[in-house]
Amino acid sequence: QIALWLKKIYKNQPIPAFEVNKRTVDILYDLAERNEARDRDVSLLIEDMMQKATEYEAEAKYLQGLLAESLALSPSSLSSKGTSYLDVLVNSAMILETKDTSLVSFFCAINDMTSELYATELKNRQMELELKDRMKKLTGALMLEKQIREDLEKTEKYLEFEMSKAEYQSQKIKFLKDKSKDFKVRIKAAEDQLTATGLHKSLTHESLMTLSE
Repeated sequence: QIALWLKKIYKNQPIPAFEVNKRTVDILYDLAERNEARDRDVSLLIEDMMQKATEYEAEAKYLQGLLAESLALSPSSLSSKGTSYLDVLVNSAMILETKDTSLVSFFCAINDMTSELYATELKNRQMELELKDRMKKLTGALMLEKQIREDLEKTEKYLEFEMSKAEYQSQKIKFLKDKSKDFKVRIKAAEDQLTATGLHKSLTHESLMTLSE
């Protein structure tokens, strides 16, 4: 099957040499299947187009005969202005995709296009309103984010100031505690020194105050 397909592809030209193994055979078989499927699709499309062309040609001959029989007219006998009008009519029918050139078909096609236009415009207006609403929400969110950032910066500065203040107070308390310990040591040393020199407790300031009272 692969050999027949290669002969069909290359026709009278020699087939390039290739290594025959499971992988190359599988690849060529897949290509052959795809190619034949595509050829079948193209053949069906060509057949359909040829059938439509035949139908259009038959309809054109019928209409041409109808014009020639009823009005004694043919496209070749039309004036340049008549030919121009006929071209406009045909082009309009093709653009509007009508089944024929009757007024009913034109009106139906125009109504359909008008309805589609209105629906598209309505959808566009809805999308514009939705976009404006989202832009408004986005602007509000950005403003809120800006305010939060500013508040956060203020809070960070305030915390930094309070931490510096607390550090200063902590150092001050430590200094006072150290001074208090130092004074207690000095007082104890002075009391010991006075006791060693024979100072009686009745001569202390506290005792003298009590005695004075």
